[in-house]
Amino acid sequence: MRKSDDFMMGLIVGGLLGAVVGILYAPKSGKETREEIAKKADELLEKAKEEYDYAVEKSRKVYEATVERLKSLEVTAKEKAEAAEEKAEELAGLGKEKLQEGKGRIKKAIEAGVEAFREEQGKTV
Repeated sequence: MRKSDDFMMGLIVGGLLGAVVGILYAPKSGKETREEIAKKADELLEKAKEEYDYAVEKSRKVYEATVERLKSLEVTAKEKAEAAEEKAEELAGLGKEKLQEGKGRIKKAIEAGVEAFREEQGKTV
């Protein structure tokens, strides 16, 4: 049993025992005492049902709110994942462009170096 179940059981039993003891010590006839006990038992049972219904309703609301929040977080996480993927693709594209630009510059620099070397070689011959 959970603590809340234990508490409810204790509340009911304690209430019944308190009512019975209080009624038994009251100066009334046996019939009146039995009627009083039955009335108190019905009142306590009704109170226990109300508390149970309240706890069930409150639990249902908390559950529904939690499910709704999780759905919201799921949507947000998907949106952020998609945005991160788009950004990664964008950065990969930029990196590829910069690599191509750098490669082109290096190729031109090498060609210029080779040309300069040939020109120097041609001057010394």
